[in-house]
Amino acid sequence: MIGEQVGFVRAVRVAGPGREFLPTPEPVDLVLAGGLIVDIAPTGNLRPTGAVLDGEGGWLLPGLWDHHVHALQWALVADRVPLGEVSTAREAAAIMALAPTDDEGRRIGAGFRDGLWPDAPSLDLLDGVTGEVPTYLINADVHSVWMNSAAFRREGFEPAASGVVVEEDAFEISRRVNAGAPDAADRAVERMARAAAARGIVGLVDLDMTWNDEPWQRRVARGFDTVRVSYGTYPQDLDRAIAEGLRTGDPVRGATNDLVRVGPLKAITDGSLGTRTAACAHHYPGEVGNHGLLTVPPEQLVELMTRATAAGLECAIHAIGDLANAHALDAYARTGAVGTIEHAQLVAHADIPRFARLGVAASVQPEHALDDRDMTDAIWAEQSAQPYPLRALADSGANLRFGSDAPVAPLDPWAAMASAVFRTRDGREAWQPHQRVDIDTAIAASTAGGSTAPAEISPGALADLVIVGADPRTADERGLRAMPVRATLVAGRVTHGA
Repeated sequence: MIGEQVGFVRAVRVAGPGREFLPTPEPVDLVLAGGLIVDIAPTGNLRPTGAVLDGEGGWLLPGLWDHHVHALQWALVADRVPLGEVSTAREAAAIMALAPTDDEGRRIGAGFRDGLWPDAPSLDLLDGVTGEVPTYLINADVHSVWMNSAAFRREGFEPAASGVVVEEDAFEISRRVNAGAPDAADRAVERMARAAAARGIVGLVDLDMTWNDEPWQRRVARGFDTVRVSYGTYPQDLDRAIAEGLRTGDPVRGATNDLVRVGPLKAITDGSLGTRTAACAHHYPGEVGNHGLLTVPPEQLVELMTRATAAGLECAIHAIGDLANAHALDAYARTGAVGTIEHAQLVAHADIPRFARLGVAASVQPEHALDDRDMTDAIWAEQSAQPYPLRALADSGANLRFGSDAPVAPLDPWAAMASAVFRTRDGREAWQPHQRVDIDTAIAASTAGGSTAPAEISPGALADLVIVGADPRTADERGLRAMPVRATLVAGRVTHGA
């Protein structure tokens, strides 16, 4: 049934937002038309119309969104050397020495986390085993890249003794290694989207660090229709976006439907935990002068957000450290901008209620809390702010929007929900369990509108739907992560299963 328009969904149990308005917990049928849900009734009370999708007693939820993805970079990860399990710099270098080269004669690895390595990356170490083959190791957080001398020469960068470039230099390297033949890139993104649909995804926010308008125009012209997309623009392209009339919510130019739309201005205002560049009120252990980096000064951030807001663009402000979050919230207060803070990984207790008061959504990635738990306990041990404050934000009335930041974490909404609800994986004790959220909040945060304005199963709502094989509201941690997805629909059209 892939690509078929469904007119009738039979025998499903509603497990997501909207179930509270139904007269029965028993299976229901839905009539779909024009991309919307037009009627719901207990099974057997409605006449089937059009193509019928039999839910066979499965559980129905609104289609799921990932609110923070680097689409092309995530799509390309499958072709890169995985380094997520590497525990030392020497081991990472040895793996890359044996890695195959790509079509351009480079070795590219991704996913390492060096925050707790016993040894440090160095140019000499990588040169000693990789020789003259340009070699790139991209940090899991994408805020640093470790390269050998051949890679530095290829990119025209001055070699550093550490072999590591950080922040904007690292982003520029990522942009270069991600660039390739458009046809190959578009095929990779289509494969990525199909895999996302197989996990119940109906939409994503693409924050690839490039001029995203052009590739999405091209992909739509090629027939891309697997998921909804809202794509970001970065400060270096803000003038162009304004000049070309891009406004948040408008369909991408040349589209014949509304699946792909212009998204927010994305600004990265500080670094990351793993690179010790997240801007924090207290210094990092053993580095008295290091409070991280504010990569966009506060006054410049206000200016950027003011211009974006005047041009009709919402904002998505990357802020990881508590100092960066405070400045981002200040900028929202001064500009009246609408949008999100991306990550919000360390937030001062006094700033947590400001999200709701200012109407700023917290676009958070629950899997990062577990990826970073050991680094957080070591590197942020002296910080006084709250790390990964999901429950505190939810209790204050903030709108939570869940995502993955893929490739930083895999694009899997069920993993994000499991981490948010249980704060554990791999059999470890729950980490900071007081910051758990309930499953209903997690499901709502994984829909288009987020936790305070979720997509619902109700007449008149979009027929963006997912049917799963188990009740997510009663699933344990492992069951939630392994949730079987039977079918995914976008505007009533089957994109996975059935």
